[in-house]
Amino acid sequence: MSRGIRQSQSTLHTWSGLLLGWVLFLVFLTGTVAFWREALNRYMRPELARVEQPMRVLNGAQRLLSSKAPGAKGWLIAMPSAQMPGAQVSWQPQPKPGEVRGRRGGGRGRRDNQALIGADGLPSQVRDTRGGEFFYRFHFDLYYLPVIWSRWLVGVAGVTMLVAILTGIVTHKKIFRDFFTLRRAKGQRSWLDGHNATAVLALPFHLMITYTGVVTLMALLMPWATVANYADETRMFADLFPQAPVVERTGRPVPLKPLATMVRDAEARLGGPVGTIDVSQPGDAAAQVTMYRTPASLLNTRAPSITYDGTTGVPVWRSPAPGGAAATAGVMIGLHAGRFADLALRWLYFLCGVAGTLMVASGLVLWTVKRRDKLADPARPHLGFHVVERLNVAVIGGFPLGVAVLFWANRLLPVVMPGRSRWEVHALFIAWGVAALLALARRPATAWVWLFGATGTLLALLPAYNLLATRWNAATSLAAGDLLPLGVDATVLAFAGGYLWLARRVACYRPPVRAGRRARASAIPIAAMQEAAA
Repeated sequence: MSRGIRQSQSTLHTWSGLLLGWVLFLVFLTGTVAFWREALNRYMRPELARVEQPMRVLNGAQRLLSSKAPGAKGWLIAMPSAQMPGAQVSWQPQPKPGEVRGRRGGGRGRRDNQALIGADGLPSQVRDTRGGEFFYRFHFDLYYLPVIWSRWLVGVAGVTMLVAILTGIVTHKKIFRDFFTLRRAKGQRSWLDGHNATAVLALPFHLMITYTGVVTLMALLMPWATVANYADETRMFADLFPQAPVVERTGRPVPLKPLATMVRDAEARLGGPVGTIDVSQPGDAAAQVTMYRTPASLLNTRAPSITYDGTTGVPVWRSPAPGGAAATAGVMIGLHAGRFADLALRWLYFLCGVAGTLMVASGLVLWTVKRRDKLADPARPHLGFHVVERLNVAVIGGFPLGVAVLFWANRLLPVVMPGRSRWEVHALFIAWGVAALLALARRPATAWVWLFGATGTLLALLPAYNLLATRWNAATSLAAGDLLPLGVDATVLAFAGGYLWLARRVACYRPPVRAGRRARASAIPIAAMQEAAA
């Protein structure tokens, strides 16, 4: 504390941002992409047309489930919309003797118990892909790691991000004036100006998205309220997410009423569109149908629901209004996910997410920039500096390359390939692994250029391939009045241009030679990125 409060906070800001900064970069990048997950779910299934008649798709879903799983324990249907590739349906078989399954557990997660109903109301034989759902799940579950470990890692990273933001506000006493200061070709000063600009530009968003992200994991990070008040954790979920009483199969077959009729009634009663339909014991006298209002129409993700008698179509139960704590948590999660946002607000979320990703990346690189001139021998940096520098290249340069490869794997892998969706993801990590090896084997000056150039090239070629080799591309969809493929291709081209421009600037940059010390080649990409950011 003898150094002063700002100096102390500066040290905390530096190390809280660095230690888990690479995890934060991955979380910010994939979370930003996930704001368009519905669009990517369609974009990565180019065989599918836009849904024009949702009820036609719903009727097709009911026909399929009635013929394929008439005696199932339950059905689950995601209501289609123009932003979705169709209606995703799944079913849970009846448990075998002695087998116990929860209401929503069991076989619904199995691939052979799922189907996708297209815009024509028929089952669609399309490429197996996780689409935008991969980015959404990776944002907080990562990949290959056990979920509990991943969420702890992401949760702790979120807390350190919150500390970094708050200490950054304290450290920069002229933070708002610095936002309007952009010094070009000034080395470390230019890079610091870029970092400050991306931080201040969307500061309210950064605070909101980080705090609400931590709130989404509060039951994991801070379980003491649950432990103190509930001996059985399932009781807590029953209080937070009340549902109609579970029904048992009677053995008396009775046909299910048309779901489309119940959807129209539910939308009138709930005051908004239905997002999910949960059918319990279909085809039986005890059948029940629960309609959940879509979170896309509400800020609060604790969407209300209504349950119908499946044989008569008469409402039998309605969810109570959420309490203050549940409503607050629902709003926090809604703010974080942004599902309620219209097109303009979603673009604002996306652009602020891009600024946050740049903020994290620039902070990581700034750590090496500030310390390079202080090294006793820049040609032989100490181990810590060497590790940070190579990790920066591997993560900031390598992971976007892996994302570009994932999009190409989505287009090029055989449609009938077993485990196709998994191999799309494997392709991302294989490319990322090759990029990491390149970061270790080559000088940073070379690795930055190669990785940025490769990423930009792959992204630039993707819209051209879509135009030539896919059915629903920018041209055909534009003729049909569907702007989604065109919008995704245009966004991909914008990022392709950014990466190619950055690769060129890094390749062409030559640092000035300072008196008493010849600048090292490893400083080239850092200084060039400073100037490019400015």
